[in-house]
Amino acid sequence: MSYSSLLSPITVGTMRLPNRVFMAPLTRLRSADLPNGTRGIGGLPTALMAAYYTQRASSGMIIAEATDISAKAKGYAGAPGIFGAAQVAGWKMITDSVHHAGGHIGMQLWHTGVVSHYRLRPNQQPPESASVTNFGEAVRTSLKDQDGKVYRAVATPAREMTRAEIKNTVDDFANAARLAIEAGMDFVEIHAAHGYLIHQFLYDSVNHRQDEYGGSLDNRMRFLREILSAVTHAIGSERVGIRISPLGKFNGIAAGSEADALAIIGMMNEFNLAYLHISEPDWAGGKPLTTEFRRQIRDTYHGVIIGAGAYSAEKADQLIKAGLIDAAAFGRSYIANPDLVARFEKNAPLNTPNPATFYGGNEVGYTDYPFLASTPASV
Repeated sequence: MSYSSLLSPITVGTMRLPNRVFMAPLTRLRSADLPNGTRGIGGLPTALMAAYYTQRASSGMIIAEATDISAKAKGYAGAPGIFGAAQVAGWKMITDSVHHAGGHIGMQLWHTGVVSHYRLRPNQQPPESASVTNFGEAVRTSLKDQDGKVYRAVATPAREMTRAEIKNTVDDFANAARLAIEAGMDFVEIHAAHGYLIHQFLYDSVNHRQDEYGGSLDNRMRFLREILSAVTHAIGSERVGIRISPLGKFNGIAAGSEADALAIIGMMNEFNLAYLHISEPDWAGGKPLTTEFRRQIRDTYHGVIIGAGAYSAEKADQLIKAGLIDAAAFGRSYIANPDLVARFEKNAPLNTPNPATFYGGNEVGYTDYPFLASTPASV
């Protein structure tokens, strides 16, 4: 089968990309501890991470793993950060390597909000969220034991952010975006999906605030609008994308209705972003998006749309041909297949990912997946 649409070039922002097979942001928890940092927290990009991303440089573009915008943003042990000079230098090593291999790479910026644990926090303070939040066992995060092995733990209940903390967090997003560009990134992606902090502000399942950041949907969008304004002013809208999960439930936190989703998507047109990245619910056991809802998204949003969520090459190619998306981001397929583009080009079989090595560890299950052998393409 030929995937001519998926494998065709596309312009995103100011980038002319060779194909529409994008690498989705994938949390792998393999960053090193910061110099003089707390043991087992992580935050520093490494040479192993450079090897991993460079292996996948044939992707149309790489959206690097979710990266903490500040020490207070951290929710997972081993996730990298972008708020200090050592991190900028570490990421610069990675971007230089990917660019040398002919690739394009950007960084996903996040604040985890309630999806965190006091052991990961400065002075072991509780996390912050839109409102006081305690989902109990429904929200878990990842810590590391004394041997560096990742284990799951119930998130620490969160307190409500003050207005001053909201403003500081908006500033942190803008500063992280500037540092990402300094580190050689081609673009940044705002992580507004999957139950993390921005998502927590957007939906009234979490946001019970009584001030200008709560109540109506327009008020609940205020935090995201301020972040988009700050980040686009910092680095230019052509270098900014956003990821949302408009339907479904992630990290114990439900999204709203299709009408809410379309209102949020419509607001994004104010910023002339490089792209909108839709994380679809079926990869996490939710119902697939309907064709009608896809058409409504296309009619609402005026720019490039990336689809993601248990995509096959065939599904991606069909949706691109139908004009419902412009590109597709592949996650688990890229974990196990560094040469995913070549495999799609040749209709070659895919390696199977090993979930036991997804999070933490070393090169095993990270940079040791085999590349395609020189075998004939299937008919």
